[in-house]
Amino acid sequence: MAETRLRKPKVAIACQGGGSQTAFTAGVLKALAERGVGNEFDLVSINGTSGGAVCAALMWFGFWKRERPVWGRLMEFWKENTAQHWVEQTFNNAVLQTLRLVNSGILPAFQLSPSSPIVQSWLSLATLGHRPSFMDFPGLLSRFINFDEIAAWGPRTERPVLIVGAANVATGKLAKFVSSKEAIRLEHILASCAVPNIFPAVRIDDHAYWDGLFSDNPPVEELIRPRSVGPDNVPDEIWLIKINPIATDSVPDRANTILDRRNQMEGNISLFHQLDHLELLNDMILADAFRPEFLAQFHIQAPIRVPKSFSTDPDKPYHIPCIEMPLEVQATLDYEGKIDRSPRNMDLLIAQGESAAETFLRDRAAAVATK
Repeated sequence: MAETRLRKPKVAIACQGGGSQTAFTAGVLKALAERGVGNEFDLVSINGTSGGAVCAALMWFGFWKRERPVWGRLMEFWKENTAQHWVEQTFNNAVLQTLRLVNSGILPAFQLSPSSPIVQSWLSLATLGHRPSFMDFPGLLSRFINFDEIAAWGPRTERPVLIVGAANVATGKLAKFVSSKEAIRLEHILASCAVPNIFPAVRIDDHAYWDGLFSDNPPVEELIRPRSVGPDNVPDEIWLIKINPIATDSVPDRANTILDRRNQMEGNISLFHQLDHLELLNDMILADAFRPEFLAQFHIQAPIRVPKSFSTDPDKPYHIPCIEMPLEVQATLDYEGKIDRSPRNMDLLIAQGESAAETFLRDRAAAVATK
């Protein structure tokens, strides 16, 4: 009797934003690709916000180019984005330490717009002697993602689908740039990364956008909408690569620790809302609350797997762990570290990401084997 060939699980990957700390995400994606995504697992979609959007877009482009290794340009990007020689490392450390002193209340804070001529002039002087790619973020992205080639492709409904999240400044609503609906542009990625106190708002057509952190971080629910990803690309599982810690051991009482915790909570609020909604939807499906013909309209046949760490009942069959930093690593990071591009920081985060992905896949395989 011929062996029945099982369908590969359809997986969607969601990448939370977090500036330089999303080097962790790069390590996760590298390890996942090395150990089964694309072979053992079918990657149907990938999305992200801010630094997570950068990682997602680089990985997505590698898949579409059918490159080997598919994560090659992703890791090359992070290498180029790292402070390399002493001039860049000195600048990186000076900015980092100054920001920490300001946020600690030791130095005064000067509120200046990133569009201010003063700021632009200061950056021009302060970055003399740096590699062009170190300070030219749009140029660096364009070096590793050929947006002209993507424009020639046009909208693509084939998997994987890329979804980039940003926030519309005027309406305050989430904006979603979806590769199945339009060709992904450089401006889409820049909009997702436009932290207001660092980068000017990015204008696309008649709208202005800021970092997607202010809306959905990342836009998880969009991964299960057939109108976005396509009926055949609704995932069996959602794998969430998480940057911001959930809990804290102590109540912050200093200016810098308050700012750090506030940033963590802001980065998680929209995510919690989405996961609560998904969990409610799963509970209703498991309870047969919908007629089959109704679910069929949305191409829903089974519950979506959402991260175990957000579950009120970890015994439910659709929960799997998310991929996040170990607690001991999270404890060493702070808000200011999200702009730290030192080799030590980048190498550590990438290595931790690879290790977390390996643990995730090992735990997942063990859980599946017991069912």
